[in-house]
Amino acid sequence: MNFFKRPVKTDTLNDEAQLDSYRKSGDVLVLGKLFEKYVPLIYGVCLKYLKDEETSKDAVMGIFEELIVKVKQHDIKQFRSWVYVLSRNYCLMQLRAGKKTEQVPLDDVMEFIPFLHPEDNGKEEALKALELCIAQLNSAQQTSISLFYIQQKCYKEVADITGFSMNDVKSYIQNGKRNLKICLEKNSE
Repeated sequence: MNFFKRPVKTDTLNDEAQLDSYRKSGDVLVLGKLFEKYVPLIYGVCLKYLKDEETSKDAVMGIFEELIVKVKQHDIKQFRSWVYVLSRNYCLMQLRAGKKTEQVPLDDVMEFIPFLHPEDNGKEEALKALELCIAQLNSAQQTSISLFYIQQKCYKEVADITGFSMNDVKSYIQNGKRNLKICLEKNSE
């Protein structure tokens, strides 16, 4: 049975009943039946963004794994539109994570370092200064900055690893980056 090509038939009332049933019972088979109805839509979204059939099929399975958890966390009014947005966001995160695999030197990411230390022979001093400034950050900022810039993790991965919310991760990275810039500017005077 190739459910990637079946047309989507929606029954909003039935969707709500299946969601309620899954939330109450936790039975993944119930969620699977609801999910199966929307696989062509989800696969289409994945194919649109990921541009590869096999990668898109893998993404469909990844989205189902996310659904198992997220359906219980969100108040879903229209499952079809909600799962569309979830699928799109999942694909965008996959694309972003794919771009992160390329190693980028820390100097290129932290744009204020070359400004403070323009000579090539000052890179070692710049990295030492950066290490000292990172050590002065609070632990949440240190962890987030290290995972995001040094280990090349995306926001979602940082949130998953640390247990911080996505908003907290973004805040820690933004504030940590600002604090590093201030620290590096003070040390360069």
